[in-house]
Amino acid sequence: MTATTKERPPALAEFTEWAGERYGELPALRAKGAGPVSYGRLRDRVREIGRGLMAAGVSPGDRIGILGETRVEWTYAHFAVLAVGGVVVPVYPTAGESEVAWVLGDSGARLVLCESAAQAKRVAGAAPGARTVLFDELGGLPRDSVPLDGFLARAASVRPDDLCSLVYTSGTTGPPKGCGLTHANFGAVLDGGAETIDGGPGDRTYLYLPLAHLLAQLIEFNTLLFGGELCYFGGRIEEVIGELAEVAPTHLPSVPRLFEKVHSVVLGLAESQEGGKERFQEAVRVGLLAAEGRLPDADRATYEAAEKSLYSLVRGAFGGRLRWALTGAAPIAPQTLDFLRACSVPVYEGYGMTESGGVISLNRPGAVRYGTVGQAYPGCEIRIAEEDGEVLARGPMVFAGYHGDTAATRQVLDADGWLHTGDLGCLDADGYLTLTGRKKDLIITSAGKNLAPAPIEHALQQSRYVSHAVLAGDRRPHPVALITLDAE
Repeated sequence: MTATTKERPPALAEFTEWAGERYGELPALRAKGAGPVSYGRLRDRVREIGRGLMAAGVSPGDRIGILGETRVEWTYAHFAVLAVGGVVVPVYPTAGESEVAWVLGDSGARLVLCESAAQAKRVAGAAPGARTVLFDELGGLPRDSVPLDGFLARAASVRPDDLCSLVYTSGTTGPPKGCGLTHANFGAVLDGGAETIDGGPGDRTYLYLPLAHLLAQLIEFNTLLFGGELCYFGGRIEEVIGELAEVAPTHLPSVPRLFEKVHSVVLGLAESQEGGKERFQEAVRVGLLAAEGRLPDADRATYEAAEKSLYSLVRGAFGGRLRWALTGAAPIAPQTLDFLRACSVPVYEGYGMTESGGVISLNRPGAVRYGTVGQAYPGCEIRIAEEDGEVLARGPMVFAGYHGDTAATRQVLDADGWLHTGDLGCLDADGYLTLTGRKKDLIITSAGKNLAPAPIEHALQQSRYVSHAVLAGDRRPHPVALITLDAE
């Protein structure tokens, strides 16, 4: 890791000033089909937009919505709002009208930065009291009335305990709740990332996840913390694999579906050939032995043949330079992890939630136990509640509470600072966490049998023919599963 946690600014308001000074003309951001944006240029753009926001009347603590796809302008807007002491309110571009209205209304957003005129029109219909500014208009906001010194003084006045973002997360009941995250919460995650993510200038992170999602924002910060280059996808999800080969990232955050899709496609190609499935299984077997340093001489020829026919091609599909890939948000199929590990594609499974600042545990280089979601993230404590097996987490990254909902906050955050995740799990002797289900997801059949649906649903989804599976059976004689087929 190039950057150290002692060097970063205590609040993210000055992050681009720090990064611009430290990394200068190194590439920071890159959009598809465009040249790189340097760290110095990123700093200058944030200064320009930030001064424009101040001239437009944005005050410290104001809630500012951002509505758009993952693109360079989202990052400009993000850092500019933080620099002037605003509170970012991310809105998913796929959100329905009622969700847009709720998030903007509940947060009290007075200004929304939108990707397009179409998005601005949606905001006008859902939250008529909010002003909108298009991404393309941000650089043109009048700013002459705010000198650079005034902007820098505003950024320097932001404190670690100030609110940084209101990230809305859906619950099992009621409308989404706004999770209040402070600059200190984000800082704690960055500090942990400096210990767990190896990176530096010359490295590239490919980002296709929506920046409205907390994980994508954390990746954004971490990449720029260590001087890497953040490469944005072109906007078409079906082109992600092709773009990976083009970008050749060293770091890839993802959800399990991308990795499982690659596994499924390769397995399907193998099964279409006579004896292909058996050769595929043998390749995975010897690849795993090699990954564990236990490859016998008798299997070396098989391994070398698989290196040419399979392993190298799979690595090439990810660009050929990948050395750190993260999967989270949902369980990943064990067979997929085995396949990728056999091909020397390092994928690390982690666990977190918005209320925990996005992180609780993580597998990492040198500390991996497959089938678990890793050990506690640096700075985070984990324990298992004795009475029901619920996973509890505590640390400086845990959120400040739900916006405007003290009662809901008390339900998940106890007096000792432990976050009650609602997930069930167990810790082994070395502190690796295994998730076993959801506390409120138990199905009780009419015979009184308790069933955790998650493991059964996960098992059904191991078939490459199944895209989703949902188990039902509460108060019924036996459980049934609703399955959707994978059209591809």
